[in-house]
Amino acid sequence: MPQGDYIWKNGELVAWDDAKVHVLTHALHYGTGVFEGVRCYDTASHGPAVFRHQEHVDRLFMSSELFYMPVPFTKEQIRQATLETIAANGLRSCYVRPLVFRGEGPMGLSPLDSPVDVIVACWEWGSYLGDEGKSKGVRAKVSSWRRLSPAGLIPHAKASGQYLNSILAKIEVTKAGYEEAILLDDRGMVCEGSGENIFVVRDGVVFTPPQSASILDGINRRSVMQIAADLGYELVERDLGRAELYLADEIFLTGTAAELTPVREIDDHTIGAGGMGPITADLQRVFEDALHGRDERYAGWLDPVPVREQVG
Repeated sequence: MPQGDYIWKNGELVAWDDAKVHVLTHALHYGTGVFEGVRCYDTASHGPAVFRHQEHVDRLFMSSELFYMPVPFTKEQIRQATLETIAANGLRSCYVRPLVFRGEGPMGLSPLDSPVDVIVACWEWGSYLGDEGKSKGVRAKVSSWRRLSPAGLIPHAKASGQYLNSILAKIEVTKAGYEEAILLDDRGMVCEGSGENIFVVRDGVVFTPPQSASILDGINRRSVMQIAADLGYELVERDLGRAELYLADEIFLTGTAAELTPVREIDDHTIGAGGMGPITADLQRVFEDALHGRDERYAGWLDPVPVREQVG
């Protein structure tokens, strides 16, 4: 993957290759970390700007709290660290990865005596499911692996170890020749993709699973829901059965990495006419305008990166 020059680690910028952890880091052994996926876009109106930055910082701290990891910095310090790291790397468009994790300390399941470390890294990264996927749609398969249950873990937290669930699903469908996995929840209802929220369009109505379906409360999900309301579409949060996927007129996925990507086929069933449907196209158009600062209605979602001289 493309490398930057600097990573922010525990309060200071360090060279990319020097941002290291010990092999006995607690998070490496037990998955005790939480993270965010954030994007910065080059906008004509605001210059480089981080999309919905404060919401990502807020969710990072919420995830940390749920896993008893007090972040040793304030929210504003983490926000500024992200802006500083993007500027130091001279990037105008990039993916940003803040990570809070338990570092080297006593080995064992109790993490409370291990230090809490924080990094912020950024690099150039295109759409997760590809530019062709964004324009023509991807082929997906319902995975045999179910989304983790809230009875055992915390689906609302964006926790490192929990993503083993998504990794199993992603590997399964990739080996079967598909581009993305759809996971059902522990009740057998539609949940989400391996790293995205899911929306289903039928008879002009946009449906999406509720938070009670073990979904991650996606920030891009919330953004698209707001855009759908602004465009006058009826949007309903409710449980969705697996068969409703096959009967849909349109389906699309949202996420920071995937942005807004249509699904043209699930389990070898063509969705609608295949490709991108008209409502998906309408939502994607306005969403892209919001990301790139072309729609003033959503200017408040952008956090500009201050212009600064390169470090070094």
